[in-house]
Amino acid sequence: MTSEILTAEIENMRNSDTDEEIDTITPLVQVERENATEDSIELLKSVPHCVNQDEKMEISDQNGASLGQGSPLIRDCEEDDPYKPEGTLRLSIQRFSEFARGTAENQKLSDPVYVRGLPWRILAMPREQGRVTLDRRSVSRAFGFFLQCNGEAEAMSWSCTASAVLTVLAQKPGIENHVRRINHTFYQKENDWGYSQFLPCETLLNPENGYIKDDTIKLEVTVMADAPHGVQWDSKKHTGFIGLKNQGATCYMNSILQTFFFTNQLRKAVYQMPTENDDPETSVALAMQRVFYELQNSDKPVGTKKLTKSFGWDSVESFHQHDVQELCRVLLDNLENKMSGTKVKNTIPSLFEGKMKSYVRCTNVSFESNRVESFYDLQLNIKGKANVIESFADYTASETLDGDNKYDAGEFGLQPAVKGVKFISFPPILHLQLMRFQYDAQQDANVKINDRFEFPAILNLDAFIEDGDNKGKNEFLLHAVLVHSGDFHGGHYVVFINTNMNGLAKWCKFDDDVVSRSSIRDAIDSNYGGDDPELPGKSFTNAYMLVYIKRTCINEVLCPVTEEDIPRHLRLRFEEEKTADAKKKKEKMEAHLFTEIIVCNSCYSSSPDFYHY
Repeated sequence: MTSEILTAEIENMRNSDTDEEIDTITPLVQVERENATEDSIELLKSVPHCVNQDEKMEISDQNGASLGQGSPLIRDCEEDDPYKPEGTLRLSIQRFSEFARGTAENQKLSDPVYVRGLPWRILAMPREQGRVTLDRRSVSRAFGFFLQCNGEAEAMSWSCTASAVLTVLAQKPGIENHVRRINHTFYQKENDWGYSQFLPCETLLNPENGYIKDDTIKLEVTVMADAPHGVQWDSKKHTGFIGLKNQGATCYMNSILQTFFFTNQLRKAVYQMPTENDDPETSVALAMQRVFYELQNSDKPVGTKKLTKSFGWDSVESFHQHDVQELCRVLLDNLENKMSGTKVKNTIPSLFEGKMKSYVRCTNVSFESNRVESFYDLQLNIKGKANVIESFADYTASETLDGDNKYDAGEFGLQPAVKGVKFISFPPILHLQLMRFQYDAQQDANVKINDRFEFPAILNLDAFIEDGDNKGKNEFLLHAVLVHSGDFHGGHYVVFINTNMNGLAKWCKFDDDVVSRSSIRDAIDSNYGGDDPELPGKSFTNAYMLVYIKRTCINEVLCPVTEEDIPRHLRLRFEEEKTADAKKKKEKMEAHLFTEIIVCNSCYSSSPDFYHY
């Protein structure tokens, strides 16, 4: 064993939450499990934890009221689906007293459970745990508890990032399960991860502690995994959808494009834009039609170079991340202008436009000033706010104008007043931009706010609408969660979309060219932000934009889109482009077959005969 690993093993025991005194450790057996005890794994304090599966998870509205399991937002992946995003493994170790006296070679493996197409197993083994006291050295027994991924694979290139909850189940009333958590990228050289000293064996063997019954202990692991890399992953086969290629730093654009694509009414209108005479080099509308067509009909990830070229971006520009909100508005403005004067001219405002009223009301005289404004999205302040409702309350909070800040009420002169905002109407599709990127005066720098900020699956905004015909019609369902992982200067963007809001929910994660099924927990709870001990390593991953659809408009907004909705001239054009691109690619691949290379010395190359070739 190397000195570095030995140091890590000792440090591991020092940080352990067991009450054992620490001694020097004895060498580990030939089976290398050092990777499970390096400093990169933080030994979290064991806390009571109940692992809730998605099919049992109850979704609440913003008030915390349970919506029951009949909600259309609730659906878990089929248990027998080998590509499901999460799964539960179980292992019972009988004759545990005999097992605990054995060596690390006396390991136990559970039956495999397939998650993301990979086999996962519980790996358990007894370990020797050295302890140092002031006057003696002793050795005790510890219980090693690991999660193994793809353990029998010989391929070197695969990897899969996952988080897991490792649990020793209590078998005595009044005793809580002992739980620890891990977050790790599994690959060939580190295909198991966990704790070499999960608990002392004597703790497990003591019946008073409640973990053993009939000389048997029971283990359970819930694993939540991302789609693997380095293995053949067919997004179309596993989800029914395909992703978008990343040109270098276009993941933020890909998230927006997927969100627009799954806004079916918008997609249908985009197909109807007149682009027959457009310049294919500069037409954003035509490029959007092409991207939507390929997302709807292709089996492989779709490229976006023609779209970014129509923006006027060169290849270098594609490696710089742009402002997400600005790009969203630019795309919608461009589409709205292109639809002007056509039969789909009102599509953009009918989907995205809401109205608000800014007011100033004098408190001592009968005078009020109002101004009605339109909005296509709302920027919500999240600093110091717990959730969306608190942000809306802050947005609509009134401000007192008094003292040196009195309002000029014309003939009434300077008057004390209150000013604020009231919403007149919300659009069918509500885009909420969460202000995570802000200027920090103390640091004199732009920073990202990673504070926890909760958003509900069902959002009722009646409390913020002005009394009138629109009252009572403002319940929204969450459609998409756009997520950023990183800091102000850069990072990675993905989007979670509920791809089946007309029935049982089907959440999918769109990560550039990879599309995978997602649990409700991953799509919503995991993206609140903040330092959540149950989600290690995710303090910089959080939602920055939310898309809600008004419940009364779901059938209209998410109307079916078929091949008949795509004009024939577009289908012909894009199929011809596909054929031409395939031909060009084939010619490029076969060019070497028709290339003659002549190797000669300098004397012959200067000869007139050389040019006869």
